[in-house]
Amino acid sequence: MDYFYAAIEEREDPSIKDKAVVVCMYSNRGEEGGAVSTCNYIARDAGIHSAMPCRLAKSIKPDAVYLPVRKEFYTEVSNRIMEILRSYADGDGELFEKISIDEAFIEITDGAGGDFDRAEQIAERIKADVKEMEGLTCSVGIGPNKIIAKMASSRQKPDGITLIREGDVGDFLNEMPVSKLWGIGNVTEDKLAEMGIETVSQLAERDVQELIGAFGKTRGTWLKMAASGIDDSPVKEKTSSDQIGRMASLTHDTRKSDLVLSLLDELIDDVFSKVQSRSVSFRSVTVTVIHSNFKTVTKSHTLNHPVADKSMLREISYQIMGELLDNSTLNFRRIGVRVGSLQESKGQKTLAEFF
Repeated sequence: MDYFYAAIEEREDPSIKDKAVVVCMYSNRGEEGGAVSTCNYIARDAGIHSAMPCRLAKSIKPDAVYLPVRKEFYTEVSNRIMEILRSYADGDGELFEKISIDEAFIEITDGAGGDFDRAEQIAERIKADVKEMEGLTCSVGIGPNKIIAKMASSRQKPDGITLIREGDVGDFLNEMPVSKLWGIGNVTEDKLAEMGIETVSQLAERDVQELIGAFGKTRGTWLKMAASGIDDSPVKEKTSSDQIGRMASLTHDTRKSDLVLSLLDELIDDVFSKVQSRSVSFRSVTVTVIHSNFKTVTKSHTLNHPVADKSMLREISYQIMGELLDNSTLNFRRIGVRVGSLQESKGQKTLAEFF
């Protein structure tokens, strides 16, 4: 997402859109303390950047609009956007990896048929969906692996698409400063500089044993591979994720309850089997519907205490889906079920678990 927090504030109050907007994480000292969380591009052009003390930012641009962080509200917006992204991911939304409140990886190799031109068309549709449904812009990077896609996403900000085909990876990385290589921080950058390494191409040319000697086996090997544009890490939700979910498409766009509930039953079965395999209980149930016009609606229910009960999951999911069907005149395209607030199951077994 592009300058996410500040962009949301601009959306909520269009009168500030042409002004410098700075969102601050204030400390317990009030507006005199704290640091800049993010800011729009007008503020950045004035010299303000994230992590800068708010007091310094105000001295640079006293006429900017300074607003406090509204993390809970931004998280609600983020959750809706993540559902849009997940709806495009391969494996019925399984090949999705959220890496921050405003950024995620999705695997679309199958959806694009391995064709980078089709991948670019999918990126255009994603951007259009996010713009239409949330009134926000995002920048997309497309690459043969995660590290290239991640770095490509920053190439044309804001509101851009950068496509790096497999054969173009070398040219993309060639003269890039090592500081731009995703995963390299200030400490590593300084140490590489001491070794005379300033560009990614210089790093890629170094002997891997020299890098292992300086950084250790794991880090040294990773530096060599990353600088060569090699990344075999899969797009995958973290196993420690605090939620388990599944999305799927209906055979055709419809509002017929029998067809919708039939697919919902399949999703419930799949989600609950994962709940059992991870030996967890859940406290929240969320049902998501993507309409024929790609509008996404999400509705959740929170229980008083964690449970690991399939009949409870079905009852709540049916209730939410019934409300979504009643409140919509549009056909459904995709639906999803997710459980959250997971806890490791402990204590006495229920009677049902013995049968």
